[in-house]
Amino acid sequence: MTTVDPAGTADPTGTPGPTGTPGGADTAEAAGRLRAALLRLLPVVRGDRVHPDLTPSRLAALAVLDAYAPLRISELAARMDIALSTASRMADLLDCSGWLVRRPDPEDQRASLLALSDAGRALLHSVRRESTSRLALEIAALPPDRRRLLCEALPALEELAERARAPRRGAGTTAGR
Repeated sequence: MTTVDPAGTADPTGTPGPTGTPGGADTAEAAGRLRAALLRLLPVVRGDRVHPDLTPSRLAALAVLDAYAPLRISELAARMDIALSTASRMADLLDCSGWLVRRPDPEDQRASLLALSDAGRALLHSVRRESTSRLALEIAALPPDRRRLLCEALPALEELAERARAPRRGAGTTAGR
């Protein structure tokens, strides 16, 4: 049986959901619990203990440059979904820390291309190693049945992460604000 809540949200399970919550109350509760758990895990995932000057936004910029460099500042802004001026300041901070290199763009001499320096790449890899090790220790401390459940949930979590990352129709970018 499909129910429809007052906002017109259909729920094929028959569970009426809070107004505007697709999937019903169970989905809303799962979303809230997942959000809370992810927030508690963020310090572990970010590797907060590796470098005191490495903020979450700087870490995100390093990860984007690691994956997609060389990039113009405008491309960095678009990939991070931040304003161009913010990306420019971010690049200056990363440059001053020795974590990125700039070189002239061969297609436009007025522009620069950004890439990770050896020090930036080493720092990013160190953060990833440290955070993966810390997370592995936490997972290993779980009882075997909970570890198994976590491993079984990984494909769904990976799909959720991909869906959340994909551009949505009609969603605008903040880059260039």
